[in-house]
Amino acid sequence: MTVYSEDEMLMLSGIQHFMFCPRQWALIHIEQQWQENRLTMEGNILHEIVNDPTYRQKNGDTITLRSMHIASKELGLYGITDAIELHTTNDARNSIKHDCYPGLWKPYPIEYKRGKPKVDERDMVQLAAQVMCLEEMYRINIEEGALFYFETRQRVPVKIEDNLRELTKKCSKQMHDFMSKGFTPPAYKTKACNNCSLRQICNPDMFDRQTANQYLKSNLYTHEAIT
Repeated sequence: MTVYSEDEMLMLSGIQHFMFCPRQWALIHIEQQWQENRLTMEGNILHEIVNDPTYRQKNGDTITLRSMHIASKELGLYGITDAIELHTTNDARNSIKHDCYPGLWKPYPIEYKRGKPKVDERDMVQLAAQVMCLEEMYRINIEEGALFYFETRQRVPVKIEDNLRELTKKCSKQMHDFMSKGFTPPAYKTKACNNCSLRQICNPDMFDRQTANQYLKSNLYTHEAIT
């Protein structure tokens, strides 16, 4: 098992960027490039509303905590949660205690998203990383969390199963490999590029064009005349 030092820890939120597009992640986290667009600004506004660390809500047997700092040395990730619900439980082995609320509580992390459910696992991997951070910090097991999508007003429960945990570990390891090598993957144009705030920086359209050598081969010279 790899254990990362504090200097090697990476932002937990970056794992979603990495799943969406490794090049986008590298541009942001390795090359330190950033550019806003409407979608990123809407996401920032949403999280400003959600992430109030002073806000606590008690609704019956459920407590909601905001902006909790979490980390995992095994994954090499740290970050801040959107919300963690604490549910009452009698399971002493998989529960935590809270200074302000007596009893035993089972953490149930909730990640807020601006849009709607995705066809891939990028949101689920981010949630799984939060779960694995909490498990390592408190030495407990958490079987489930949830994703809340503002566009559809939909709360989607997510089982944190073994295959999702393995995918999360794999993504985390690859992120650290890229970071240690300073490696930015080449552009690969997809439909998702149209909504990416880094489109002008990444410039994926350039990779669809012929090189000068290819142009000369196809337009001016025979294949044998140029190497």
